[in-house]
Amino acid sequence: MPDKNVLNQGIELYKIGKYSDALAFFLGLSVDSGADSSDVAYYLGLCYAKLNRYEDALLYLEQVVTSGTHIERVQQCRFLLAVIYSLSGRKRLASFELGKLLESGYKPASVYASLAFIAWEQKDVEKCLEYYNKSLEIDNNNVTALNGLGYVLASEDKDLTKALSCCKKAVETSPNSAACLDSLGWVYYKLGLYKDALKYLEMAEQLDKDNEEIANHIKAVVIEGEKK
Repeated sequence: MPDKNVLNQGIELYKIGKYSDALAFFLGLSVDSGADSSDVAYYLGLCYAKLNRYEDALLYLEQVVTSGTHIERVQQCRFLLAVIYSLSGRKRLASFELGKLLESGYKPASVYASLAFIAWEQKDVEKCLEYYNKSLEIDNNNVTALNGLGYVLASEDKDLTKALSCCKKAVETSPNSAACLDSLGWVYYKLGLYKDALKYLEMAEQLDKDNEEIANHIKAVVIEGEKK
């Protein structure tokens, strides 16, 4: 019988955000510790993902998915796999995992928002917009979908009124999100409201100083502003 209590220390470290310490704890468990191997794989995958060590995370997250036990964990790990595959350019694998999640009924609003992001990365604008709209049909407060839809509409110069509404709502919900602030600033730029654009883009930059995309958006606003 696996001993769940043996994992408590590592789980607590993970919960309070000490991911490196939690990782060290789980890696240090001996084979005769009494811990369930699937539980250990689950937390190792989560720790590696939090530390942005994605290739290591994949190894353990895939173990959880293939185990087929603990359906909620399997779904959570599938979603993480999809995110990691997307970030690392493996779009087909990401789409496969997200498709499996849709089949299982797991958080469809989040899944559709992720599919939309993948479609955007693949330059399929129409499919991207379709997925973001599906996400918002399911959950009209999904911040990822609101922000994503607003940004895409602005980038494509489509329905800037709707883009502004989406991005404003996203910022109201997540005022400390650099991504949301950047998107709102970009919409204002597309509307020709450069002062408002610069305000939100600089707020985004304060939260994410090394983000190249935000920096490029600020440059674009400054250049256009100087022409006026």
